[in-house]
Amino acid sequence: MSTSRSHSVIVTGATGFLGRHCVDALLGAGHKVKALCRSDEPALAALGVTVVRGDVLDRASVDRAIDGVDVVVHGAGLVSRSPDDTSTMMRVHVLGTRHVVGAAVAAGVRRVVHLSTSGTVAVGADPEMVFREDDPVPFEHLVKFPYYLSKWLAERAAADLVDGTRTELVTLNPSLALGPGDTRGSSTEEVRRYLKRELPIVPPGGCSFVDVRDVAAVVVAVLDQGRAGERYLLGAQNLTFAQFFERLGQVSGVKGPPLPVVLPKVAATWGIGLLERAADLVGAKLPVTTLEAEMASAFWYCDSRKASRELGFSPREPMTTLLDTVKDIRGEGRREKLVGARRAGAGGATA
Repeated sequence: MSTSRSHSVIVTGATGFLGRHCVDALLGAGHKVKALCRSDEPALAALGVTVVRGDVLDRASVDRAIDGVDVVVHGAGLVSRSPDDTSTMMRVHVLGTRHVVGAAVAAGVRRVVHLSTSGTVAVGADPEMVFREDDPVPFEHLVKFPYYLSKWLAERAAADLVDGTRTELVTLNPSLALGPGDTRGSSTEEVRRYLKRELPIVPPGGCSFVDVRDVAAVVVAVLDQGRAGERYLLGAQNLTFAQFFERLGQVSGVKGPPLPVVLPKVAATWGIGLLERAADLVGAKLPVTTLEAEMASAFWYCDSRKASRELGFSPREPMTTLLDTVKDIRGEGRREKLVGARRAGAGGATA
């Protein structure tokens, strides 16, 4: 997956988990990179990134940032499972996308790469269903999950804005992104919960996951490859949550949740109350909301063969991704302890 020439690229969401990996991959491929950020971000500037102060909700700042680039990689967003954040997610994802794509069209940008999520198409109740890009929109699920609904609406807004213009739009739909560098814990939250033994049950659904570094490699490739107007699902492996946590236990040495899998039909019938009572039996607190329980009962399986054929998507061994994720999270803990010890020592010396 290589591009034929150097591009001037701006990345929105460059300080996020996927965004930062995209920046690294773009720089590594020899592209000139700008980043739209709400603060100065000296760490990005130190890498040679041109940091432009602004916000996707401020159209004027977006116009200034996009000036002079030929590709926009739009990944700014808010990952949340809380219904309380619905309004904010709608603004950031839908209005923010309108501003970014609208500015790109107005500036005559050649291509917009929209970083969305597999959850806008690849979610259902059937464990045998593996979704493709052209499957029907799963509205019955999207209306229950504000994050995914807002991302689907953002996809539609982007498509409407480029329609009839010279600006090309390619949408990437990665599944759950794992790997090193998720300092905010937005994508690796379930892995962190598992390592802390905060998950009393094995959810009944299933997931797809992908290495964030492999997604970033596709972003570089799609600067020149991929068909305008198309979306591409990116997933490395589809697993039930039981299989996922089993593999996580293998690479981490942490024993899995004490309660067995809750059957989907039982979970659907009894709901979160059953799960809470089951957790009480083992003296555990159920760290999930009703919304999270519904999400964990669904199957988020996707078929990535289109991306493999057209973009050269070739995900690494999934166990390597899980191992690197665990190592990185544990490394964060060691670094935090080291910083804390240094601060305590400094405090003692000056007391």
